[in-house]
Amino acid sequence: MIREILQCLLIPFCGTAVGSASVFLMKNQVPFTIQRILTGFAAGVMTAASVWSLLIPAMEQSSDMGRLSFIPAAVGFLIGIFFLLSLDKIIPHLHMNSTESEGPKSRISRTAKLVLAVTLHNIPEGMAVGVVYAGLLSGKSTITASGALALAIGIAIQNFPEGAIISMPLKKEGKGKGKAFTYGVLSGLAEPVGAAVTLLAASLILPALPYFLSFAAGAMIYVVVEELIPEMSEPPHSDAGTLAFSVGFTVMMVLDCALG
Repeated sequence: MIREILQCLLIPFCGTAVGSASVFLMKNQVPFTIQRILTGFAAGVMTAASVWSLLIPAMEQSSDMGRLSFIPAAVGFLIGIFFLLSLDKIIPHLHMNSTESEGPKSRISRTAKLVLAVTLHNIPEGMAVGVVYAGLLSGKSTITASGALALAIGIAIQNFPEGAIISMPLKKEGKGKGKAFTYGVLSGLAEPVGAAVTLLAASLILPALPYFLSFAAGAMIYVVVEELIPEMSEPPHSDAGTLAFSVGFTVMMVLDCALG
């Protein structure tokens, strides 16, 4: 059981690695329209995962509170939002297609800032997978093995375009294919590390599982609203990102409901 769970924790990371490997197969940078579509799809997956895999289970875990069962979900959600907001302010990073860095001023390279930007929103994804599997291991939650697997697969699906979106521009900037691939893979390391740390802290997490589930949801929604939606909506105007968001949301919702 433990070995299977550890393997599942690596599924999202594999999505990033496979996406980063596209640098060996594609000659040119991912076209802007395709970037918009992939970003919209990722945003849809993360939003649906936050609702079906995290917030709803958080409220189900608090059902003994009756009408107040929303409190742990609401509190944890807001803490997750402010946690990512804090990281956003203290870590220097640069979003794709942006020329202005965010966070404190730093002399680190543009490449490092791009990797840090992706790493920032891989942290909550890793925590989400870790906390769900922590709940599964406890045997005291409504989380099922298939539901936890659905979350890991859903995040892996949306990580695939992320890997491509970061490795291909690095190649265009003059990085060798090997280096571009390596940087893409490194950006995804935060996920298995975050998941493993969360899982190791299971004994501390379980008493407050609803709060941790909703915390991960808040952190992911922050990334969606702060980064992904603005990127998929950049000029020139197009409905491609919105349609891709809808598809991503539907895919994750179906995965969670069918497997959960």
